[in-house]
Parts: sequence; C-alpha cells; structure tokens
Amino acid sequence: MPICCRKTKYSKIIFLRVVIISFLSISLSSCHSTEKQESACALSVTTDTLYKVFFNEILSPIEQQMMHLGLVDVCELDSTIRANIKYSTEDNFLKKDMYGDYNKAYLQPDVAEKLSNAQTFLKEQHPGYRLVVYDAARPVSIQKIIWDSLKMPSLEKGKFACNPRHGSLHNYGAAIDVSILDEKGHELDMGCPFDFFGPLAYPVMESQLLSEGRLSQQQISNRKLLRQVMYKAGFFNIQTEWWHFNSCTRAEAIIKYKKIE
Repeated sequence: MPICCRKTKYSKIIFLRVVIISFLSISLSSCHSTEKQESACALSVTTDTLYKVFFNEILSPIEQQMMHLGLVDVCELDSTIRANIKYSTEDNFLKKDMYGDYNKAYLQPDVAEKLSNAQTFLKEQHPGYRLVVYDAARPVSIQKIIWDSLKMPSLEKGKFACNPRHGSLHNYGAAIDVSILDEKGHELDMGCPFDFFGPLAYPVMESQLLSEGRLSQQQISNRKLLRQVMYKAGFFNIQTEWWHFNSCTRAEAIIKYKKIE
C-alpha cells in the first residue's frame, strides 16, 4: 500500500497560525488609532514568539528535545523525502508504538543535507522514486526499550541493535534507516522487511542468498540502488541490515554531536 500521512497535527498547526495572524492583524490595526496606539504597541509580541508559545504545546517532548539540540526534520529540508517512522506504529518487531504522536525524521543538519543529496542522486536515475525514512534520530530511552525487548544473548543482540550503554549512531542523529518508494508510492522489494532479524537481511550474504534462490536478482538490484545513492551522498552501511546507513563513526559522532537522551 502507498505510504500515507499518519498522526499528523497539521490542522491544529494551521488553526494556531490563523489565530496568531488574526491576533497580530488586530494589534496592528489598533496601532493606527492614536487612542490605542500605546496599549496596542505595548503588545510587542512577535510572530515567532507567539508561534513558539502555542506550537510547543503541540510538539511532543521528543520533538521538542530534537529541536532544542539543533536537529532538523529532513522532510522539511527536502519535501520529496517521505517519513514512515516504524517505531511510531505497530509495524515493527515489537508490534508496539513507542513514539506515540511523534512521526518525524530528525537528523543532524549535515546528515540531513547528505540525505537530501542522496534523494537528488536517486531522482537523477529514477525521477519518480523517493527515499522513505523508517527511523532517524532516536532517543536513548527508545534505544533501551528496543535493547531490552530483544530476547537473545548480548552478542547476538549486537547484530541488530546497539547497547544503550554505548549508544547507537541513531542516538546522535547520525544514522538513518531508509528504503525507496517507486512512482506509485510502493516500497521497492528488498527481499525482506525492515527489522528482519536473520541472514536474509544481510548485505554481506546477498551473493550466497541469490545462488540459493532466497533472494532474486531484482531484490538485490533494488538494494544496490539504495546503497549506490547513499554511498554517493557520504553514508556507509552495516552488514546485517540492508536499510541501515551511518553518516560517520561513533567516535566522530561523540566529538561532533550531543547524545539524544
């Protein structure tokens, strides 16, 4: 099924914008009256201030933290990129919505710029294709839920999730889980879904899986297309998840960014 907007709050945002604009219009018109000029102009509340006051009541605590740390919503930077945050749905290995109303793809500004470049490279080859983000910046609190929910030995867990004690690059806004949508908004067939735990998700095993008939040539070609545009934009992948890409090393992230708690 095509990806559609979920749990958005745009109607509330638009309503608040109308209220703010109306308030400012009344204030400005009052300022033209000599009798009310002093009292109206004393209400020197800017659009930006009002917007923050009202808008912060709408933003989830997670999004407020992202903004406070200077991260940006990549879909606002590049409107051709789509967000389908899996941990904000029950379509994940936990079958649990961990984010609630939060369904945004926040990243460090330079990482978001890289992803926008990857989208440009993708469009150059396939004008109707779009990147879709499954997860981006992720708080440590969510990382801990994921880690604790994996009922397997720690060494095995490490193939699929980072120990929250050490931190994932997601926790710094420097990693992205991503796939591709075609011209009709359908996800390209990658051979297995996001969050699949097992060799079928391993990029390193694709040749073997192809020879065994467990992956098709088209599925591998779709994965290679994703890797190609992500590599060109400056990302690198890991060998156990076809969807996961890092923007830098953990050592670099610790120096450059703050951890999202």
